[in-house]
Amino acid sequence: MSGSWSTIESDAGVFTELIEKLGVKGVEFEELLSIDEDSMAQVQPLLGAIFLFKYRQSQYKQIAEQNGPLDGNYAADEAVFFAHQKIQNACATQAVLSLLLNRPDIELGKTLEEFKSFSETFDPDLKGEVISNSEQIRVVHNSFHRPSPFADDEEERPEVDENDDGLYHFIAYVPVDGVLYELDGLHPHPISHGECKLEEFSTRLPQVLRQRIEKSPQGETRFNLIALTNDKRDFYKSIGDEESLARENAKREAWKRENLLRRESFVGLIRDLLVKYSQTKSDEQWKKAIEDAREATKARMARR
Repeated sequence: MSGSWSTIESDAGVFTELIEKLGVKGVEFEELLSIDEDSMAQVQPLLGAIFLFKYRQSQYKQIAEQNGPLDGNYAADEAVFFAHQKIQNACATQAVLSLLLNRPDIELGKTLEEFKSFSETFDPDLKGEVISNSEQIRVVHNSFHRPSPFADDEEERPEVDENDDGLYHFIAYVPVDGVLYELDGLHPHPISHGECKLEEFSTRLPQVLRQRIEKSPQGETRFNLIALTNDKRDFYKSIGDEESLARENAKREAWKRENLLRRESFVGLIRDLLVKYSQTKSDEQWKKAIEDAREATKARMARR
């Protein structure tokens, strides 16, 4: 479908290239391996964060029934850019926009400046519709989806764990006017977690995330946290640190290669290699190769 949104990976390199394609300058994303205060203190300035987690539909049903979030308080603050989520697969980019459009210190570029100016007086529901119908944003978002060689009539299908009713979801955390907000498009309003200056963000956010994780189902460990910070290359250029700048440039090149691979489907290549390989083998050699591969797979699974 021409207007569909695809799922994209939660990855710092993906998010950084995505915002650069939209025209944003001077910032980048960095993956955090831990939610403790020491880890977050290493990312300075910490401008915002995107949290990927697995939720259950029953959890949001409970929220609707009790007319309030599980933690924090609803706050209909007009100073906060907040949009309702209209399409499941768009939640990654929507979380990214929630950070960028709530940071007046970020150079957004023409596309997002015009988008912000056009939509800033809209209510959350209409903001969500504008995001969903933005051709420019959707095309950039979909450019990170790996193409499938098979027809899929359920392109808009959300990512679901077949063992339960869990869905993967992105939400944003960002301080706005001295308040720490959780921006989740599945809620009716932004969620306030209390007073929080920018310099306190790296100590307050771990507390909020620990509360959320404690309320997750026992044994659930599938979380991911990506921080928004300044582009390190600009800083290293300003102080003349050529070694660190070279390291950052190498990281960007690695991201570029990884993103190129994400856009490729290797099914055709694998098929051609298998056909070529089979043509050089007899039936007995081909059967032996398949059996050897099965045994090797069993051995790897046993080691795991």
